[in-house]
Amino acid sequence: MNLPLVSIIIPTYKRASMLSLTLDSILAQDYPKDRFEIIVGDNNSPDDTQAVLEKYTKRDMRIKSFFEPRQGVHYVRNCAAYIAKGEILYYTDDDMIADPAMLKQIITAFEEAKIGAATGKVLPSWETSPPDWVLRLMQNGILSLHDAGDKAFSSEVDFGVYSCHQAIRREVFFEAGGFNPENTAGVWIGDGETGLNIKIKKLGYHFAYVPGAITYHIIPPYRLTQQYLNNRLANQGNCDSYTVYRRDRPTAYSLMRQNLKFITQLPPDNGMLTCLLQVIWRLIVKKNSDGARKALGQFFYYRNRFLYNIKLLTSAKWCLLVLRDDWLKMEAHVKSE
Repeated sequence: MNLPLVSIIIPTYKRASMLSLTLDSILAQDYPKDRFEIIVGDNNSPDDTQAVLEKYTKRDMRIKSFFEPRQGVHYVRNCAAYIAKGEILYYTDDDMIADPAMLKQIITAFEEAKIGAATGKVLPSWETSPPDWVLRLMQNGILSLHDAGDKAFSSEVDFGVYSCHQAIRREVFFEAGGFNPENTAGVWIGDGETGLNIKIKKLGYHFAYVPGAITYHIIPPYRLTQQYLNNRLANQGNCDSYTVYRRDRPTAYSLMRQNLKFITQLPPDNGMLTCLLQVIWRLIVKKNSDGARKALGQFFYYRNRFLYNIKLLTSAKWCLLVLRDDWLKMEAHVKSE
């Protein structure tokens, strides 16, 4: 297999110090220097990100940067694809540290023509020692961590392919229509890489897991809290509501029935009222703090599912936004620097 040209795409926002760690790890890849480029999109950072990028672009001609003033990581990811020259687009984030063999390992997945996207292990790099309850409850997709073992495999379904560690064939990316929106100027609209992966699956491509393709997610102390767990599950509620609406096109009556369930449904799929009762029961009677933490997070998940449906019921404009398919469209102002 001839080594493909890979475009490594890194959206960044307000993480100048972490960005340096990410870039250093990419520059240290055990992969031919003339077979990869690095594209960094500054998503309107208020810190000294531009100064960091200026230093790195002067240091290495393989690094390109552009400024994206529209707040939303999908704008950066999608626009960077137009700038990219690689056959493979590798997406990562500005708080990741790649193992030196990561790139060489992940591209092996594309030896099979049916593979549209690939990932590997995402392991934690704790800034401080996590509490035991975080290790029990959050050492998974809640912290964008992923470890499916030491055996490579492929699958027809998305098994946990996150945009912090995702390689995609360029032609598949454009055929699928790019990333759906996520957090956009503080408003959580959609399902990001989940939506992209749904579209990749519909096109008939498979997903690959390469255990030797390892990257490390820097996890700061603020993510080791109940508040972060609540926020993460609340955002997941928005994501799932977006996915379900696009998939099922429910009527207003169906949305109202969903909302009734989100309030009142009983275990194992607790509604909001049951979640609050579970918090009290598990803390006072069962003395099970882990169970209480999960129930509280689940409350915020269903709360956001409920509120998202309210927006769908009351705003035709919001419904049209959710059903929009042209997020890959490139705006004229986007250019490499």
